[in-house]
Amino acid sequence: MSNVVVSLESVSIVRDGVTILDGIDWQVTSDQRWVVLGPNGAGKTTLLQLAAAQLLPTSGTVRLLDETVGQTDLAELKPHIGFASSALARRLPVGESVLNVVLTAAYGFTGRWKETYEDIDIRRARRVLAEWGLAAFEERKFGDLSDGEQKRAQIARSVMADPELLLLDEPAASLDLGAREELVTLLGGYAAEATSPAIIMVTHHVEEIPTGFTHVLLLSGGRVTAAGPIASVLTSEALSGAFGIPVTVSSDRGRYAARSAG
Repeated sequence: MSNVVVSLESVSIVRDGVTILDGIDWQVTSDQRWVVLGPNGAGKTTLLQLAAAQLLPTSGTVRLLDETVGQTDLAELKPHIGFASSALARRLPVGESVLNVVLTAAYGFTGRWKETYEDIDIRRARRVLAEWGLAAFEERKFGDLSDGEQKRAQIARSVMADPELLLLDEPAASLDLGAREELVTLLGGYAAEATSPAIIMVTHHVEEIPTGFTHVLLLSGGRVTAAGPIASVLTSEALSGAFGIPVTVSSDRGRYAARSAG
């Protein structure tokens, strides 16, 4: 039976008098894989930060994994949430080995220090690296990896602790076509596994949506313009409304594409 892992009720975020998110109602269950789409400034990253327990709402209620944010110990909550983002990647030591980049997630560290790890942790880290196509890179320095390899290492790190919720902030951003397709294929396989956690992925491009993702939330101007199963929400009409230009959406074998209809 699926459980609600993210629940936002009438959530708003206001900064310096500017409304970033406005009255968001949203639920994510453990068997769902969500894509959050919208133009720049729509509030996508802010929404993800709420789901990561990195922000408190200005108003409304955020519940994550049956805990109310602002009324629970975040130190106990956050280890159950995997988060891969470019901001986190900048905190990872470029001279650290890829194995250690993934392994240190077991304790929530970003670099190896004097802590010790059990054999079970090392075996899991190696298994996760293999699942994300990085088995041959465990002794390489993180800073020596290509952009695509670094993105996969970030995701491998985010799943190392076996999270109940996985958050991905533009995981395919800046990648070339080959690296993007490799990552999207791996994400699609992971999303399709029944044992995978609930996933929320932010992206700007429908071409980056992997197969296996089930739902879409469209944001525009800090408000939800549409949300629900991907087949019913990711339409030309809905996307045109969110982005403010005529858009034509097409699909082929579970992958989507969008272009201007103007």
